[in-house]
Amino acid sequence: MALFELPAWTALAPALVLALTAMVLFIVDSISPDSRNSGLLAGTTAAGSIVSLGVAVWYILAGVGTPTIDGGRGVIDVLGDQFVVDQLALFFMIIVAVVTALVAVASYDYMEDHTYQAEYYSLVLLAATGMSFMAAANSLVTIFIALELASLPSYALVSILKDNRGSVEGGLKYFLIGALSSAIFVYGISLVYGATGHLQLTNIAEVVEAGDADPYGGLLGLGILMLIGGFAFKTASVPFHFWAPEAYEGAPAPIAAFLSSASKAAGFVIAFRVFTEAFPVADTASAIGVDWTLAFVILAIVTMTLGNFAAATQNNVKRMLAYSSIGHAGYALIGLAGISAGGGELVMGAAMMHLFVYGFMNTGAFLFVALAEYWGVGRTFEDYNGLGRRAPVACFALAIFMFSLAGIPPLGGFWSKYFLFTGALEAGLLVVAAALVINSALSLYYYTRLVKAVWIEEPVTERDALAQPVGLYAAIVVAAVMTLALLPLFGPVADTAVDAATAMLA
Repeated sequence: MALFELPAWTALAPALVLALTAMVLFIVDSISPDSRNSGLLAGTTAAGSIVSLGVAVWYILAGVGTPTIDGGRGVIDVLGDQFVVDQLALFFMIIVAVVTALVAVASYDYMEDHTYQAEYYSLVLLAATGMSFMAAANSLVTIFIALELASLPSYALVSILKDNRGSVEGGLKYFLIGALSSAIFVYGISLVYGATGHLQLTNIAEVVEAGDADPYGGLLGLGILMLIGGFAFKTASVPFHFWAPEAYEGAPAPIAAFLSSASKAAGFVIAFRVFTEAFPVADTASAIGVDWTLAFVILAIVTMTLGNFAAATQNNVKRMLAYSSIGHAGYALIGLAGISAGGGELVMGAAMMHLFVYGFMNTGAFLFVALAEYWGVGRTFEDYNGLGRRAPVACFALAIFMFSLAGIPPLGGFWSKYFLFTGALEAGLLVVAAALVINSALSLYYYTRLVKAVWIEEPVTERDALAQPVGLYAAIVVAAVMTLALLPLFGPVADTAVDAATAMLA
């Protein structure tokens, strides 16, 4: 195909398209600084995201990133191996592009009367660009740069509602905790560099495998621990999770959807890449004296348990979803906890599948909250009472999101959790598998509580007819349809995820 005659850097086209679209919006803003043409801005953002999605899907179907031994075109190295475009990178670029497109369409109505619209959409695209680059980053330096490219616009997006005290406060807390985690992450990078003399992941692995890092085992172990801290912030995992409820509650609801889905997926992809490529389990354990997967076992159990128990106590729907997203981070951490065991590729593949499904069901749930905020119905469960009679289509979609998040069969969330459960059992992680089941059962309580509120409970006050904003409705319906459509597509998606995980662990 003509694709393979192109320069290697074009393999990063999914991320470059997002960056180029952001530049287009900056030009629009410079020509018309006070423009509130929401249709043009949201349409351009959605178009750029869809083009990015199309390119990433095309690359996967064309075999880009698939090992040549499996009949693919092989991994593409860019800028001296600073970036690699493989199946793992393309898989997560697809998640980022999908969530960005949904958020852009939903923001058409949500941000219609707000100021700084061009800045808003530009920042969304720049954050998405950073997340896409995170998927392909192959060096601790490029990982850190991509991480900051994703984080800095995110801080501004959370606090973009300048007249809203909660938005500004949430953005400030997010920024301060983000700055602290960045400092910890950089310090971890410096310690790993001090112990191995390299920043590129494959070079670090070579030093560790050769045993040359053994004299610096303590230094290396401390560096790995600090890197885990940096990833924990980006994925809203314990102990750097406490920014999430404040930031999600204060942020515009579409941005909460964006951060809890795309940003979380981006955090996990660099964690997958770093810990599978740079720190081979057995050799690293020999150097630092402990199996690093043990840290992820503990993190997975604590994160899913804390997130779900906290979610069950919330009366604010947005905070409930924020804490439930912490619980889902715990589920995805199982993918790292089971790497050292036989069948680790199945566990990691299951975690990738869960993040893919999560991208639709969680984004859809937060976009329903955006719709409720658009209607001005309030934020508590009680405020949502009886909405099903006024907006049956949106509330039916909400039920799909809630049941899928809870893991009710046969929805996509059930299958991704089922594969995580069986993978954890095969990896010998019985405690983790038990925690997954218990937490899923607990989550059913608070997810069905919201479904009960909209469909069964009587409204506290009579409501006038509710508007049907086109963009928000379209994004919610598309997310719901995709959550259902994933059922027949689950086989191909699962195969792609497991193949990517197998290639990483080979």
